[in-house]
Amino acid sequence: MYYFWFLLGLLVWGSTLPVQAIPPRAPVQCDASTICTLYNSYGAWGDRKDCHVKTVKYPTTEEELRSAVAYANKNKLKVKVVSKFSHTIPKLACPSTDDSLLISTSKYDSQIEIDTANLAVTADAGVGLRQLIDKVEEAGLSLVAAPYWEGVSVAGLISTGAHGSSWWGKGGAVHDHVIGLSLIVPATESEGFAKVIQIGPKDQLLNAAKVSLGTLGVISKVKLALEPGFKRSITYNFTDDSLIETKFIEHGKKYEFGDIAWYPSKHTAVYRYDSRVSMDTPGDGINDFLGFQANEILISESVRATEKALESTKNVNGKCTLAATTLGYKKLIANGLKNNGQIFTGYPVVGRQGKMQTSGSCLYSPAIRIDSSCAWDPRIKGLFFYESTAIFSITKFGDFIKDVKKLRDINPDNFCGIDLYNGFLIRFIKASQAYLGQSEDSVVVDFNYYRSDNASIPRLNQDVMEEIEQMAFFKYGAKPHWAKNRNLAFLNVQNKYPNYGKFVAAKKQLDPQNMFSSEWSDQILLGKEGPKSEGCALEGLCICSEDRHCSPSKGYFCKQGLVYTEAKVCRYSPSSLSQSLL
Repeated sequence: MYYFWFLLGLLVWGSTLPVQAIPPRAPVQCDASTICTLYNSYGAWGDRKDCHVKTVKYPTTEEELRSAVAYANKNKLKVKVVSKFSHTIPKLACPSTDDSLLISTSKYDSQIEIDTANLAVTADAGVGLRQLIDKVEEAGLSLVAAPYWEGVSVAGLISTGAHGSSWWGKGGAVHDHVIGLSLIVPATESEGFAKVIQIGPKDQLLNAAKVSLGTLGVISKVKLALEPGFKRSITYNFTDDSLIETKFIEHGKKYEFGDIAWYPSKHTAVYRYDSRVSMDTPGDGINDFLGFQANEILISESVRATEKALESTKNVNGKCTLAATTLGYKKLIANGLKNNGQIFTGYPVVGRQGKMQTSGSCLYSPAIRIDSSCAWDPRIKGLFFYESTAIFSITKFGDFIKDVKKLRDINPDNFCGIDLYNGFLIRFIKASQAYLGQSEDSVVVDFNYYRSDNASIPRLNQDVMEEIEQMAFFKYGAKPHWAKNRNLAFLNVQNKYPNYGKFVAAKKQLDPQNMFSSEWSDQILLGKEGPKSEGCALEGLCICSEDRHCSPSKGYFCKQGLVYTEAKVCRYSPSSLSQSLL
Protein backbone atom coordinates (compact mmCIF):
# COMPACT_ATOMS: atom_id res chain seq x y z
CA MET A 1 0.00 0.00 0.00
CA TYR A 2 2.85 2.42 0.83
CA TYR A 3 4.37 1.85 -2.61
CA PHE A 4 1.00 2.42 -4.27
CA TRP A 5 0.56 5.84 -2.64
CA PHE A 6 4.18 6.72 -3.27
CA LEU A 7 3.75 6.20 -7.01
CA LEU A 8 0.53 8.19 -7.03
CA GLY A 9 2.26 10.95 -5.09
CA LEU A 10 5.00 11.13 -7.68
CA LEU A 11 2.41 11.66 -10.39
CA VAL A 12 0.73 14.47 -8.45
CA TRP A 13 3.50 16.34 -6.71
CA GLY A 14 6.84 15.02 -7.82
CA SER A 15 9.46 13.07 -5.93
CA THR A 16 10.29 13.68 -2.28
CA LEU A 17 13.89 12.77 -3.09
CA PRO A 18 16.42 15.63 -3.37
CA VAL A 19 16.27 17.39 -6.72
CA GLN A 20 18.11 20.40 -8.14
CA ALA A 21 15.83 23.36 -8.70
CA ILE A 22 15.98 26.17 -11.21
CA PRO A 23 16.22 29.45 -9.27
CA PRO A 24 13.20 31.69 -9.87
CA ARG A 25 13.38 34.13 -12.75
CA ALA A 26 14.31 37.70 -11.81
CA PRO A 27 11.03 39.66 -11.85
CA VAL A 28 12.53 42.56 -13.83
CA GLN A 29 13.44 41.72 -17.43
CA CYS A 30 14.91 44.26 -19.87
CA ASP A 31 15.10 43.96 -23.65
CA ALA A 32 17.53 45.34 -26.21
CA SER A 33 15.54 48.57 -26.50
CA THR A 34 16.15 49.19 -22.75
CA ILE A 35 12.46 48.79 -21.98
CA CYS A 36 12.14 46.85 -18.73
CA THR A 37 9.08 44.86 -17.70
CA LEU A 38 8.05 43.77 -14.23
CA TYR A 39 6.62 40.26 -13.96
CA ASN A 40 4.72 38.47 -11.25
CA SER A 41 6.45 35.25 -10.10
CA TYR A 42 3.43 33.14 -10.97
CA GLY A 43 3.08 34.62 -14.46
CA ALA A 44 -0.22 36.19 -13.42
CA TRP A 45 0.78 39.52 -14.95
CA GLY A 46 3.63 41.28 -16.68
CA ASP A 47 3.78 42.63 -20.20
CA ARG A 48 5.00 45.72 -22.01
CA LYS A 49 1.46 46.99 -22.23
CA ASP A 50 1.15 47.34 -18.47
CA CYS A 51 4.16 46.89 -16.21
CA HIS A 52 6.93 48.50 -18.20
CA VAL A 53 9.45 51.20 -17.33
CA LYS A 54 12.56 52.75 -18.85
CA THR A 55 14.56 53.20 -15.66
CA VAL A 56 15.35 50.63 -12.98
CA LYS A 57 17.72 51.22 -10.08
CA TYR A 58 19.35 48.57 -7.90
CA PRO A 59 20.59 50.25 -4.71
CA THR A 60 22.89 48.33 -2.36
CA THR A 61 22.86 50.75 0.59
CA GLU A 62 20.34 52.94 2.35
CA GLU A 63 22.03 56.05 0.93
CA GLU A 64 21.76 54.68 -2.61
CA LEU A 65 18.10 53.95 -1.93
CA ARG A 66 17.57 57.51 -0.68
CA SER A 67 19.37 58.87 -3.74
CA ALA A 68 17.06 56.88 -6.04
CA VAL A 69 13.99 58.42 -4.40
CA ALA A 70 15.62 61.86 -4.60
CA TYR A 71 16.29 61.36 -8.31
CA ALA A 72 12.63 60.51 -8.85
CA ASN A 73 11.38 63.48 -6.85
CA LYS A 74 13.72 65.89 -8.61
CA ASN A 75 12.62 64.62 -12.01
CA LYS A 76 8.92 64.33 -11.07
CA LEU A 77 8.78 60.58 -11.56
CA LYS A 78 6.43 58.06 -9.98
CA VAL A 79 8.15 55.38 -7.87
CA LYS A 80 7.41 51.69 -7.40
CA VAL A 81 9.49 49.19 -5.47
CA VAL A 82 9.91 45.46 -6.10
CA SER A 83 11.93 42.82 -4.25
CA LYS A 84 13.74 39.89 -5.83
CA PHE A 85 10.62 37.74 -5.39
CA SER A 86 7.52 39.59 -6.73
CA HIS A 87 4.86 37.23 -5.36
CA THR A 88 2.12 39.83 -4.94
CA ILE A 89 -0.92 38.83 -6.99
CA PRO A 90 -2.44 42.35 -7.41
CA LYS A 91 -0.25 44.71 -9.43
CA LEU A 92 0.84 46.76 -6.41
CA ALA A 93 4.44 47.13 -7.61
CA CYS A 94 3.50 47.69 -11.23
CA PRO A 95 4.52 51.07 -12.75
CA SER A 96 1.60 52.60 -14.62
CA THR A 97 3.17 55.45 -16.56
CA ASP A 98 6.25 56.02 -18.69
CA ASP A 99 7.41 58.68 -16.24
CA SER A 100 8.05 56.09 -13.52
CA LEU A 101 11.11 54.79 -11.73
CA LEU A 102 11.24 51.18 -10.60
CA ILE A 103 13.48 50.41 -7.63
CA SER A 104 14.54 46.84 -6.97
CA THR A 105 15.72 45.92 -3.47
CA SER A 106 17.17 42.60 -4.70
CA LYS A 107 20.73 43.80 -3.99
CA TYR A 108 19.90 45.74 -0.83
CA ASP A 109 20.09 42.81 1.56
CA SER A 110 23.45 42.80 3.32
CA GLN A 111 22.68 44.18 6.78
CA ILE A 112 21.08 42.13 9.55
CA GLU A 113 21.84 43.52 13.00
CA ILE A 114 20.79 41.50 16.03
CA ASP A 115 20.38 43.18 19.42
CA THR A 116 20.52 40.19 21.74
CA ALA A 117 20.15 42.26 24.90
CA ASN A 118 16.91 43.86 23.73
CA LEU A 119 15.61 40.88 21.74
CA ALA A 120 15.37 42.72 18.41
CA VAL A 121 16.69 42.49 14.87
CA THR A 122 17.04 45.25 12.26
CA ALA A 123 17.31 44.24 8.61
CA ASP A 124 17.66 45.92 5.23
CA ALA A 125 14.41 46.04 3.30
CA GLY A 126 15.54 43.53 0.66
CA VAL A 127 16.62 40.83 3.10
CA GLY A 128 14.83 37.56 2.37
CA LEU A 129 12.74 35.95 5.07
CA ARG A 130 14.81 32.73 5.15
CA GLN A 131 18.03 34.76 5.34
CA LEU A 132 16.62 36.71 8.29
CA ILE A 133 15.32 33.65 10.16
CA ASP A 134 18.58 31.72 9.81
CA LYS A 135 20.59 34.66 11.15
CA VAL A 136 18.24 35.07 14.11
CA GLU A 137 18.35 31.35 14.92
CA GLU A 138 22.16 31.37 14.83
CA ALA A 139 22.02 33.89 17.68
CA GLY A 140 19.86 31.53 19.76
CA LEU A 141 16.70 33.59 19.19
CA SER A 142 13.49 33.11 17.25
CA LEU A 143 11.19 35.23 15.10
CA VAL A 144 7.72 34.27 16.28
CA ALA A 145 5.53 35.07 13.26
CA ALA A 146 6.13 34.32 9.59
CA PRO A 147 4.06 33.51 6.51
CA TYR A 148 4.08 29.88 5.40
CA TRP A 149 5.91 30.79 2.16
CA GLU A 150 9.43 32.12 2.69
CA GLY A 151 9.97 33.61 -0.78
CA VAL A 152 9.36 37.17 0.40
CA SER A 153 11.45 40.15 1.50
CA VAL A 154 11.28 41.73 4.94
CA ALA A 155 9.78 45.00 3.70
CA GLY A 156 7.45 43.28 1.24
CA LEU A 157 5.95 40.90 3.75
CA ILE A 158 5.07 43.58 6.31
CA SER A 159 3.82 45.99 3.64
CA THR A 160 1.19 43.54 2.46
CA GLY A 161 0.11 42.12 5.83
CA ALA A 162 1.72 38.68 5.44
CA HIS A 163 0.98 36.33 8.31
CA GLY A 164 1.21 32.89 9.80
CA SER A 165 -1.36 31.63 12.28
CA SER A 166 -1.79 32.57 15.94
CA TRP A 167 -4.17 34.25 18.35
CA TRP A 168 -1.51 34.12 21.07
CA GLY A 169 0.81 36.92 22.21
CA LYS A 170 1.28 39.52 19.47
CA GLY A 171 -0.41 37.21 17.00
CA GLY A 172 0.41 35.62 13.67
CA ALA A 173 0.81 38.75 11.50
CA VAL A 174 4.46 39.73 11.06
CA HIS A 175 3.72 43.46 11.03
CA ASP A 176 2.48 43.21 14.61
CA HIS A 177 6.02 42.26 15.65
CA VAL A 178 7.49 45.40 14.03
CA ILE A 179 8.89 47.81 16.64
CA GLY A 180 10.37 50.34 14.27
CA LEU A 181 11.26 51.07 10.68
CA SER A 182 13.03 53.56 8.46
CA LEU A 183 11.05 55.15 5.64
CA ILE A 184 12.37 57.20 2.74
CA VAL A 185 10.00 59.97 1.67
CA PRO A 186 10.15 62.99 -0.66
CA ALA A 187 11.77 66.14 0.73
CA THR A 188 12.54 69.70 -0.30
CA GLU A 189 15.46 70.65 -2.50
CA SER A 190 17.36 71.96 0.53
CA GLU A 191 16.91 68.53 2.16
CA GLY A 192 18.26 66.74 -0.90
CA PHE A 193 14.85 65.88 -2.47
CA ALA A 194 14.47 62.80 -0.22
CA LYS A 195 15.05 61.98 3.43
CA VAL A 196 15.08 59.02 5.77
CA ILE A 197 12.69 59.24 8.69
CA GLN A 198 12.93 56.95 11.70
CA ILE A 199 9.59 55.68 12.99
CA GLY A 200 9.69 54.25 16.49
CA PRO A 201 7.29 52.03 18.44
CA LYS A 202 5.42 54.95 20.03
CA ASP A 203 5.05 56.93 16.81
CA GLN A 204 1.50 56.82 15.41
CA LEU A 205 2.99 56.81 11.91
CA LEU A 206 4.14 53.26 12.57
CA ASN A 207 0.51 52.14 12.46
CA ALA A 208 0.28 53.54 8.93
CA ALA A 209 3.72 52.57 7.66
CA LYS A 210 3.96 48.90 8.65
CA VAL A 211 1.07 47.86 6.34
CA SER A 212 1.23 50.45 3.58
CA LEU A 213 1.28 48.52 0.27
CA GLY A 214 4.32 50.60 -0.69
CA THR A 215 2.20 53.74 -1.09
CA LEU A 216 3.64 55.92 1.72
CA GLY A 217 7.32 55.83 0.84
CA VAL A 218 10.16 53.34 0.47
CA ILE A 219 10.90 51.21 3.52
CA SER A 220 14.66 50.98 3.98
CA LYS A 221 15.00 49.10 7.28
CA VAL A 222 12.69 47.05 9.48
CA LYS A 223 13.11 46.37 13.20
CA LEU A 224 11.36 43.28 14.57
CA ALA A 225 10.88 41.96 18.10
CA LEU A 226 12.38 38.54 18.86
CA GLU A 227 12.02 35.94 21.58
CA PRO A 228 14.46 33.45 23.11
CA GLY A 229 14.85 30.43 20.84
CA PHE A 230 12.28 27.67 21.06
CA LYS A 231 11.11 24.56 19.28
CA ARG A 232 7.73 23.52 17.96
CA SER A 233 5.87 20.24 18.05
CA ILE A 234 3.45 19.50 15.17
CA THR A 235 0.90 16.75 14.66
CA TYR A 236 -1.71 16.60 11.89
CA ASN A 237 -5.07 15.02 12.72
CA PHE A 238 -6.95 13.95 9.57
CA THR A 239 -10.57 13.57 10.65
CA ASP A 240 -14.22 14.15 9.76
CA ASP A 241 -15.31 17.76 9.10
CA SER A 242 -18.44 17.61 11.28
CA LEU A 243 -18.86 20.67 13.53
CA ILE A 244 -15.83 22.41 12.04
CA GLU A 245 -17.99 25.56 12.11
CA THR A 246 -17.82 25.53 15.92
CA LYS A 247 -14.59 23.63 16.62
CA PHE A 248 -12.41 26.27 14.94
CA ILE A 249 -12.63 28.64 17.94
CA GLU A 250 -11.46 26.09 20.49
CA HIS A 251 -8.68 24.97 18.15
CA GLY A 252 -7.41 28.51 17.59
CA LYS A 253 -7.34 29.21 21.30
CA LYS A 254 -5.73 25.91 22.33
CA TYR A 255 -2.77 25.74 19.91
CA GLU A 256 -0.39 28.67 19.58
CA PHE A 257 0.30 28.03 15.89
CA GLY A 258 -2.68 25.83 15.01
CA ASP A 259 -4.50 25.88 11.69
CA ILE A 260 -7.11 23.77 9.90
CA ALA A 261 -7.11 22.51 6.32
CA TRP A 262 -10.64 21.69 5.14
CA TYR A 263 -11.36 19.47 2.13
CA PRO A 264 -15.14 19.80 1.60
CA SER A 265 -15.51 17.24 -1.20
CA LYS A 266 -13.89 14.62 1.04
CA HIS A 267 -15.73 15.71 4.21
CA THR A 268 -12.28 15.92 5.79
CA ALA A 269 -10.70 18.43 8.17
CA VAL A 270 -7.00 18.34 9.04
CA TYR A 271 -6.38 19.92 12.42
CA ARG A 272 -2.82 21.05 12.99
CA TYR A 273 -1.79 20.60 16.62
CA ASP A 274 1.12 23.03 16.73
CA SER A 275 2.62 24.32 19.98
CA ARG A 276 5.96 25.62 21.20
CA VAL A 277 8.13 23.36 23.31
CA SER A 278 11.42 23.93 25.12
CA MET A 279 14.78 23.78 23.37
CA ASP A 280 15.74 20.60 25.22
CA THR A 281 12.83 18.67 23.68
CA PRO A 282 14.32 15.94 21.45
CA GLY A 283 13.83 16.45 17.72
CA ASP A 284 15.48 18.03 14.69
CA GLY A 285 12.52 18.15 12.33
CA ILE A 286 11.71 20.51 9.46
CA ASN A 287 8.57 21.67 7.71
CA ASP A 288 9.17 21.13 4.00
CA PHE A 289 5.60 21.78 2.85
CA LEU A 290 4.71 19.52 -0.04
CA GLY A 291 3.40 22.28 -2.29
CA PHE A 292 6.61 24.31 -1.90
CA GLN A 293 9.03 21.49 -2.72
CA ALA A 294 10.87 21.40 -6.03
CA ASN A 295 9.03 19.34 -8.63
CA GLU A 296 10.59 17.63 -11.62
CA ILE A 297 9.68 19.80 -14.57
CA LEU A 298 8.25 16.93 -16.62
CA ILE A 299 5.95 15.99 -13.74
CA SER A 300 4.77 19.60 -13.23
CA GLU A 301 4.02 19.86 -16.93
CA SER A 302 2.24 16.50 -16.91
CA VAL A 303 0.06 17.48 -13.95
CA ARG A 304 -0.89 20.74 -15.64
CA ALA A 305 -1.63 19.00 -18.94
CA THR A 306 -3.83 16.50 -17.12
CA GLU A 307 -5.72 19.27 -15.33
CA LYS A 308 -6.24 21.19 -18.59
CA ALA A 309 -7.59 18.05 -20.24
CA LEU A 310 -10.01 17.48 -17.37
CA GLU A 311 -11.15 21.10 -17.63
CA SER A 312 -11.68 21.00 -21.39
CA THR A 313 -13.71 17.78 -21.19
CA LYS A 314 -15.54 18.90 -18.04
CA ASN A 315 -14.39 15.73 -16.33
CA VAL A 316 -15.37 16.32 -12.70
CA ASN A 317 -14.78 12.67 -11.78
CA GLY A 318 -11.18 12.91 -12.95
CA LYS A 319 -10.58 15.92 -10.72
CA CYS A 320 -12.11 14.08 -7.78
CA THR A 321 -9.80 11.12 -8.35
CA LEU A 322 -6.78 13.42 -8.34
CA ALA A 323 -8.06 15.23 -5.24
CA ALA A 324 -8.45 11.94 -3.37
CA THR A 325 -4.98 10.83 -4.45
CA THR A 326 -3.44 14.11 -3.35
CA LEU A 327 -5.11 14.06 0.06
CA GLY A 328 -4.07 10.45 0.63
CA TYR A 329 -0.46 11.25 -0.22
CA LYS A 330 -0.46 14.29 2.05
CA LYS A 331 -1.63 12.11 4.92
CA LEU A 332 1.02 9.51 4.17
CA ILE A 333 3.93 11.93 4.33
CA ALA A 334 2.47 14.43 6.84
CA ASN A 335 2.24 17.14 4.15
CA GLY A 336 6.02 17.53 4.07
CA LEU A 337 6.97 17.33 7.74
CA LYS A 338 10.29 15.48 8.17
CA ASN A 339 11.49 14.20 11.53
CA ASN A 340 15.19 14.14 10.65
CA GLY A 341 15.31 16.53 7.72
CA GLN A 342 14.90 13.64 5.25
CA ILE A 343 11.66 11.70 5.74
CA PHE A 344 8.57 11.55 7.92
CA THR A 345 8.73 8.71 10.47
CA GLY A 346 5.89 9.59 12.84
CA TYR A 347 4.20 12.21 15.02
CA PRO A 348 4.92 14.49 16.68
CA VAL A 349 7.51 16.22 14.52
CA VAL A 350 9.65 18.47 16.72
CA GLY A 351 12.12 21.03 15.39
CA ARG A 352 13.55 24.50 15.80
CA GLN A 353 11.11 27.35 15.26
CA GLY A 354 13.07 28.62 12.26
CA LYS A 355 12.76 25.26 10.49
CA MET A 356 9.09 24.73 11.29
CA GLN A 357 7.40 28.09 10.70
CA THR A 358 7.96 28.61 6.98
CA SER A 359 9.18 26.75 3.91
CA GLY A 360 10.06 27.09 0.24
CA SER A 361 12.74 24.58 -0.74
CA CYS A 362 11.89 24.94 -4.45
CA LEU A 363 13.55 28.37 -4.33
CA TYR A 364 17.06 27.01 -3.91
CA SER A 365 19.46 25.47 -6.37
CA PRO A 366 22.51 23.41 -5.42
CA ALA A 367 24.29 23.79 -8.75
CA ILE A 368 24.76 20.12 -9.70
CA ARG A 369 22.05 19.63 -12.31
CA ILE A 370 18.90 21.48 -13.17
CA ASP A 371 15.82 19.36 -13.67
CA SER A 372 13.16 20.83 -11.38
CA SER A 373 11.51 24.04 -10.29
CA CYS A 374 8.67 25.46 -8.26
CA ALA A 375 5.55 23.87 -9.75
CA TRP A 376 4.14 27.26 -10.81
CA ASP A 377 7.31 28.61 -12.48
CA PRO A 378 5.98 30.51 -15.55
CA ARG A 379 8.96 29.39 -17.66
CA ILE A 380 7.53 25.88 -17.71
CA LYS A 381 3.98 24.78 -18.51
CA GLY A 382 3.23 24.07 -14.87
CA LEU A 383 0.54 25.08 -12.39
CA PHE A 384 -1.43 28.28 -12.92
CA PHE A 385 -4.08 29.20 -10.37
CA TYR A 386 -6.13 31.83 -8.61
CA GLU A 387 -5.69 32.43 -4.90
CA SER A 388 -8.58 33.90 -2.94
CA THR A 389 -8.04 34.92 0.68
CA ALA A 390 -10.80 36.26 2.93
CA ILE A 391 -10.40 37.56 6.49
CA PHE A 392 -13.49 37.09 8.67
CA SER A 393 -14.80 38.30 11.98
CA ILE A 394 -14.89 35.35 14.39
CA THR A 395 -18.63 35.87 14.93
CA LYS A 396 -19.38 35.48 11.20
CA PHE A 397 -17.00 32.72 10.23
CA GLY A 398 -19.07 29.80 11.52
CA ASP A 399 -22.08 30.89 9.44
CA PHE A 400 -19.86 31.17 6.38
CA ILE A 401 -18.73 27.59 6.87
CA LYS A 402 -22.35 26.46 7.22
CA ASP A 403 -23.23 28.16 3.93
CA VAL A 404 -20.27 26.55 2.16
CA LYS A 405 -21.42 23.16 3.50
CA LYS A 406 -24.89 23.81 2.07
CA LEU A 407 -23.31 24.58 -1.30
CA ARG A 408 -21.09 21.51 -0.99
CA ASP A 409 -24.01 19.24 -0.16
CA ILE A 410 -25.77 20.13 -3.44
CA ASN A 411 -22.92 18.30 -5.20
CA PRO A 412 -19.70 17.56 -3.27
CA ASP A 413 -17.83 16.81 -6.50
CA ASN A 414 -18.04 20.50 -7.42
CA PHE A 415 -15.39 21.15 -4.75
CA CYS A 416 -12.81 18.68 -6.04
CA GLY A 417 -11.07 21.45 -8.01
CA ILE A 418 -10.36 23.28 -4.75
CA ASP A 419 -9.43 20.12 -2.84
CA LEU A 420 -6.96 19.19 -5.58
CA TYR A 421 -4.87 22.12 -4.34
CA ASN A 422 -4.96 22.78 -0.58
CA GLY A 423 -8.67 22.83 0.19
CA PHE A 424 -9.64 25.71 2.48
CA LEU A 425 -6.69 26.68 4.68
CA ILE A 426 -8.02 28.25 7.90
CA ARG A 427 -5.66 30.37 9.99
CA PHE A 428 -5.90 32.77 12.91
CA ILE A 429 -4.62 36.34 13.27
CA LYS A 430 -4.96 38.74 16.16
CA ALA A 431 -6.34 42.28 16.32
CA SER A 432 -3.77 44.82 15.13
CA GLN A 433 -2.96 48.48 15.69
CA ALA A 434 -2.02 48.82 12.01
CA TYR A 435 -4.51 51.04 10.19
CA LEU A 436 -4.75 48.54 7.32
CA GLY A 437 -4.48 45.55 9.65
CA GLN A 438 -7.31 43.72 11.35
CA SER A 439 -9.30 45.67 13.93
CA GLU A 440 -10.38 42.49 15.74
CA ASP A 441 -9.24 38.91 16.23
CA SER A 442 -9.95 37.24 12.90
CA VAL A 443 -10.04 34.03 10.91
CA VAL A 444 -8.34 33.83 7.50
CA VAL A 445 -9.36 31.44 4.74
CA ASP A 446 -7.22 30.75 1.66
CA PHE A 447 -8.26 28.61 -1.29
CA ASN A 448 -6.55 28.02 -4.62
CA TYR A 449 -8.16 26.80 -7.83
CA TYR A 450 -7.45 26.28 -11.51
CA ARG A 451 -6.82 29.26 -13.77
CA SER A 452 -6.80 28.99 -17.55
CA ASP A 453 -3.79 30.11 -19.56
CA ASN A 454 -6.25 32.11 -21.66
CA ALA A 455 -8.28 34.75 -19.78
CA SER A 456 -11.24 34.25 -22.15
CA ILE A 457 -11.69 30.56 -21.31
CA PRO A 458 -14.08 29.79 -18.41
CA ARG A 459 -13.25 27.04 -15.93
CA LEU A 460 -15.01 23.96 -14.61
CA ASN A 461 -17.39 24.77 -11.72
CA GLN A 462 -16.58 28.44 -12.11
CA ASP A 463 -19.89 29.41 -10.54
CA VAL A 464 -19.11 27.55 -7.31
CA MET A 465 -15.82 29.38 -6.75
CA GLU A 466 -17.46 32.72 -7.60
CA GLU A 467 -20.36 32.11 -5.22
CA ILE A 468 -17.95 31.30 -2.37
CA GLU A 469 -15.93 34.41 -3.22
CA GLN A 470 -18.96 36.73 -3.26
CA MET A 471 -20.44 35.05 -0.20
CA ALA A 472 -17.25 35.75 1.74
CA PHE A 473 -16.66 39.36 0.71
CA PHE A 474 -20.23 40.65 0.35
CA LYS A 475 -22.60 38.55 2.46
CA TYR A 476 -20.18 38.21 5.39
CA GLY A 477 -18.14 41.38 4.85
CA ALA A 478 -14.76 39.62 4.86
CA LYS A 479 -11.67 41.70 4.15
CA PRO A 480 -9.30 40.69 1.34
CA HIS A 481 -5.63 39.90 1.91
CA TRP A 482 -3.78 42.87 0.39
CA ALA A 483 -1.31 40.73 -1.57
CA LYS A 484 -3.76 38.17 -2.97
CA ASN A 485 -7.21 37.95 -4.58
CA ARG A 486 -8.93 38.93 -7.78
CA ASN A 487 -9.93 42.58 -8.20
CA LEU A 488 -13.59 42.14 -7.23
CA ALA A 489 -12.54 41.17 -3.68
CA PHE A 490 -11.43 44.77 -3.08
CA LEU A 491 -14.76 46.42 -3.92
CA ASN A 492 -15.59 48.98 -1.19
CA VAL A 493 -12.62 47.75 0.84
CA GLN A 494 -12.07 51.20 2.37
CA ASN A 495 -15.37 50.90 4.23
CA LYS A 496 -14.20 47.73 5.99
CA TYR A 497 -11.35 49.40 7.89
CA PRO A 498 -12.25 51.70 10.81
CA ASN A 499 -8.88 53.47 10.57
CA TYR A 500 -8.81 53.85 6.81
CA GLY A 501 -9.18 57.63 7.16
CA LYS A 502 -6.10 57.76 9.41
CA PHE A 503 -4.13 55.90 6.77
CA VAL A 504 -5.22 58.39 4.09
CA ALA A 505 -4.19 61.27 6.37
CA ALA A 506 -0.76 59.70 6.87
CA LYS A 507 -0.36 59.32 3.12
CA LYS A 508 -1.18 62.98 2.53
CA GLN A 509 1.44 63.89 5.13
CA LEU A 510 4.22 61.66 3.78
CA ASP A 511 3.43 61.56 0.05
CA PRO A 512 1.40 64.67 -0.81
CA GLN A 513 2.14 64.34 -4.55
CA ASN A 514 1.13 60.65 -4.72
CA MET A 515 4.60 59.75 -5.89
CA PHE A 516 4.20 56.15 -4.69
CA SER A 517 0.72 55.49 -6.07
CA SER A 518 -0.35 54.11 -9.44
CA GLU A 519 -3.59 53.23 -11.15
CA TRP A 520 -2.99 49.64 -10.02
CA SER A 521 -2.52 50.38 -6.33
CA ASP A 522 -5.44 52.83 -6.49
CA GLN A 523 -7.68 50.03 -7.81
CA ILE A 524 -6.90 48.07 -4.66
CA LEU A 525 -6.86 50.83 -2.03
CA LEU A 526 -9.89 52.68 -3.39
CA GLY A 527 -11.87 49.51 -4.04
CA LYS A 528 -13.52 50.60 -7.29
CA GLU A 529 -14.96 48.30 -9.92
CA GLY A 530 -13.52 48.85 -13.36
CA PRO A 531 -15.57 49.23 -16.54
CA LYS A 532 -17.57 46.16 -17.45
CA SER A 533 -16.74 44.48 -20.72
CA GLU A 534 -17.21 41.16 -22.45
CA GLY A 535 -15.78 38.35 -20.34
CA CYS A 536 -14.77 40.63 -17.46
CA ALA A 537 -16.22 38.26 -14.83
CA LEU A 538 -14.03 35.34 -15.92
CA GLU A 539 -10.92 36.93 -14.38
CA GLY A 540 -12.73 38.58 -11.49
CA LEU A 541 -12.43 42.05 -13.00
CA CYS A 542 -16.17 42.52 -12.46
CA ILE A 543 -19.26 40.80 -11.12
CA CYS A 544 -21.45 39.74 -13.99
CA SER A 545 -24.77 41.52 -14.54
CA GLU A 546 -25.21 40.43 -18.16
CA ASP A 547 -24.45 37.20 -19.96
CA ARG A 548 -21.76 38.90 -22.05
CA HIS A 549 -19.69 39.41 -18.90
CA CYS A 550 -19.31 35.62 -18.83
CA SER A 551 -18.85 33.54 -21.95
CA PRO A 552 -22.21 32.75 -23.58
CA SER A 553 -20.53 31.38 -26.70
CA LYS A 554 -18.97 28.67 -24.54
CA GLY A 555 -22.16 28.02 -22.58
CA TYR A 556 -21.47 30.20 -19.51
CA PHE A 557 -24.25 32.61 -18.55
CA CYS A 558 -24.78 35.06 -15.70
CA LYS A 559 -26.95 33.34 -13.06
CA GLN A 560 -27.81 33.82 -9.39
CA GLY A 561 -26.09 31.83 -6.66
CA LEU A 562 -27.53 28.55 -5.41
CA VAL A 563 -27.18 29.25 -1.67
CA TYR A 564 -26.24 32.93 -1.62
CA THR A 565 -28.90 33.96 -4.12
CA GLU A 566 -27.69 37.57 -4.27
CA ALA A 567 -24.48 36.36 -5.89
CA LYS A 568 -24.19 36.75 -9.65
CA VAL A 569 -22.00 34.04 -11.14
CA CYS A 570 -20.94 32.59 -14.48
CA ARG A 571 -22.55 29.13 -14.67
CA TYR A 572 -22.28 26.55 -17.41
CA SER A 573 -25.79 26.04 -18.77
CA PRO A 574 -26.16 23.80 -21.84
CA SER A 575 -29.90 24.54 -22.03
CA SER A 576 -29.24 28.27 -22.13
CA LEU A 577 -26.63 27.72 -24.80
CA SER A 578 -29.15 25.79 -26.91
CA GLN A 579 -31.68 28.60 -26.54
CA SER A 580 -29.11 31.24 -27.47
CA LEU A 581 -28.26 29.36 -30.67
CA LEU A 582 -31.88 29.15 -31.82
